[in-house]
Amino acid sequence: MTEQSEQDQRRRRLAAWRACDRVLSRGSADRRVGERLSALAADARSVYDLDEWTDVYGNGVVAELEQRVAELLGFPAAVYFPTGTMAQQVALRCWAGRTGNTTVALHPRAHPEVHERGAFGALSGLRTVHPTSEPRLPTEDDVRDFEEPFGALMLELPLREAGFVLPAWDELVAVVEAARSRDAVVHFDGARLWECVSHFGRPLEEIASLADSVYVSFYKSLDALSGAALAGPTDLMDEARAWRHRYGGMLFQQYPAALSALLGLERELPRLPSYVAHAKLVAEALREGLAAAGVPWFRVHPGEPHTHQFQVWLAGDAEALNEASLTQAEETGVTLFRHWFTEGCPPGIAVTEVTVGSEGLEWTGEDVRDAVEEFVRRVG
Repeated sequence: MTEQSEQDQRRRRLAAWRACDRVLSRGSADRRVGERLSALAADARSVYDLDEWTDVYGNGVVAELEQRVAELLGFPAAVYFPTGTMAQQVALRCWAGRTGNTTVALHPRAHPEVHERGAFGALSGLRTVHPTSEPRLPTEDDVRDFEEPFGALMLELPLREAGFVLPAWDELVAVVEAARSRDAVVHFDGARLWECVSHFGRPLEEIASLADSVYVSFYKSLDALSGAALAGPTDLMDEARAWRHRYGGMLFQQYPAALSALLGLERELPRLPSYVAHAKLVAEALREGLAAAGVPWFRVHPGEPHTHQFQVWLAGDAEALNEASLTQAEETGVTLFRHWFTEGCPPGIAVTEVTVGSEGLEWTGEDVRDAVEEFVRRVG
C-alpha cells in the first residue's frame, strides 16, 4: 500500500468514526485540530489561571503539573518529559549509574523492546534481558531464579501486548521483593498505571510506592495532547532534568500539552474506575454475541478485563475484518471494532484492542450483542 493510499484509508476511518452515533471510545487523535484547540481553550481555565505567563523551559504550568503528579504518586519529585520513550531512557540510565549495572530485566513484549527501535542499547548503553517470555508479567520465581545479574527490573503495568494484563497484588509485591533481594531497583513502566487501581484494590500512591521510580503517560488514558512524567527520589529527578536537556527534551514552551494533562488528571482520572467496571460488561457481552453468532473460534482476553482495555482474537483475515468493521461504522453509525492486526499472532489469527471510555458507558449488553451480530454478518 502506498503512502498516499494509507493516508486515504486513515481519512476514511477517521471520517467514519467521527460520524458514528455509537462508539466504545473516542481517541484524542480522532478529532480535528480546531476541535481540540477550542475544547482546550474553553476548559483549561478550570485547572489553571490563564492570566499567568506561559511556561519557559519547564516552569509555570509545567512545574505545577510535575508537582501534581509527584503528589498523586507519592514521590518527592517528578519531571515532565515530551515522550515516555525519553523518560524511561533517562530513568534507566540514571539507575545504571547508581547500581553500576547497565542490564535491565524486562518482558520481551514490553514497549521498549517492541516499539522503540532498540533505543536502550543504541542511545543509553543499556543491555536488556528477559526473565520470562510467557504472555504475562514475570513471577517471583522468574525474577529470583534468573541466571544473570541485572541492575533494574522494569515492569510494564499493565502489559499491553499480552492483553493489558496485570498480576494479582500479592504477586506484584512478591516480584518486587524478589528483585530487591538481588539488589536490583524496580522501575514501573506505568504508561497506563492510572487505570490499575481497580484491579489491585489499592490507591494509586500505594501501587507506585512499590517501585523506586515510575513513568506515567498523559495521553494514553487521560486524553491529553501528549507528554509523560517520571517520578522518583529528588536526587534522581535532579539528574533526570540534566539528561532530559541532553536528550533534547527541554522544550521552550509546552503549555498546551501541560494544560491538557492537568485537565486529564482533573476529569478523566476519576472516571477510569467506571470505565474498568463497564469493560467487564462489554467483554462478557462480546463473548455472548460471538458465541450466539456461531463464530467457530474466538477469544476475549483476558476473560475478565484487568483494565478498561482488552483484546479480541478471531480466526480470519485482518484486511477482511477491518473492512467489515469500517463498513459497519459507515453504514450503521456504530463502531464496535476499530483496527485488526496480525503482528505477534499465530498464522490465520487476527487481534483487535477494545477500549471502553466515557462513550462506552452508554452501551448495554444488548447493544454490544446487536453490534456483534451485525459485524459477523458483514464478515460473512
